[in-house]
Amino acid sequence: MKPILILLTISTLIIAVQSGIATSSSISTAYEIMEAYDFPPGLLPKGIVKYDIDQTTGHFHAYLNESCSFSLEGSYKLNYKPTISGYIAKDKLTSLSGVSVKVLFLWLNIVEVIRKGDDLEFSVGIASADFGIENFYESPQCGCGLDCVTVNHRTTSRKSLVSSI
Repeated sequence: MKPILILLTISTLIIAVQSGIATSSSISTAYEIMEAYDFPPGLLPKGIVKYDIDQTTGHFHAYLNESCSFSLEGSYKLNYKPTISGYIAKDKLTSLSGVSVKVLFLWLNIVEVIRKGDDLEFSVGIASADFGIENFYESPQCGCGLDCVTVNHRTTSRKSLVSSI
């Protein structure tokens, strides 16, 4: 091979590698990864400390320091294990592990989330439910979900006050 051809080949490889690195490093958080695949960031709770993703297969892991649970609108209790994993593609999260929901008295694993326009379909395998995407624009916080207030750098649960008078 001629020296000029070798130089051009090496230069092309370097540029390709650098542009690949720039693409993956331009997305710096797990929440931005969610948005890159057309999902709202609120599917993940606040506190994700690290993530990894295989760009070719979509296999991902997101890490919390500890388990995280909270209630949403008083009717659903969610639990996230310290490691959440699955496969992500545009509008589709599959083979999920590490996320469960309490329905009545049973804890069920959420195994798939599919975006259908402005709705998200959550599947627990035997059943599914649709929710509007607007419910997931904000990430919930461990302990208090979306019903939190910060007072003097301490987060507490906000309770609504109802008078019986």
